[in-house]
Amino acid sequence: MSPRQNSDNTNPLVFNIAKLAQASATSDVRHVHGPAAQRIGLPMIAIEQGSELDIDATLTPLGGGILVDASVESDVHGQCSRCLAPIDARELFRIEEVFALSNDFIEDNTGDDDEDADVVTVIEGDEIDLTQALIDVAGLTLPFNPVCEDFDAECSDEEVPAPDGVSGETVGLDPRWAALEKFKGES
Repeated sequence: MSPRQNSDNTNPLVFNIAKLAQASATSDVRHVHGPAAQRIGLPMIAIEQGSELDIDATLTPLGGGILVDASVESDVHGQCSRCLAPIDARELFRIEEVFALSNDFIEDNTGDDDEDADVVTVIEGDEIDLTQALIDVAGLTLPFNPVCEDFDAECSDEEVPAPDGVSGETVGLDPRWAALEKFKGES
């Protein structure tokens, strides 16, 4: 397999690691370019399905596992939560994850049942899928409520919606409630 190709033509985040699982394998550098198979991100901003992903990955065999050190660059699209203007930016996401070739790759001999311990993903078959890793990194990296300032822009005052009411503005009394005004001073 050429270092510029990927085993799965539909998802650029899936890498064939059959040669890396061999005992004599060395690190492999891969450069992949392709469309995102699904929307990745948060409700207000995300990598849209079909957006081009530029992936530079180094896959390093660790004996019973594989270390993936990758950078994924893509356009993100969203909406400013303040002025509702569209946000279009180019973002870089870093993925560093270890994948195990078998369940016994990393064993905890301390006897502690630490629920916060890192979970190592076990590889099924001959492929590593970085989709979940990218979902996790994008969810932690992208702002939950993006504003223009997060992406080196400024909200335009003309685009900010006017508030529903203005402080100090008097509103005429509903005639149906006007009859109750006579009871206002009594108590």
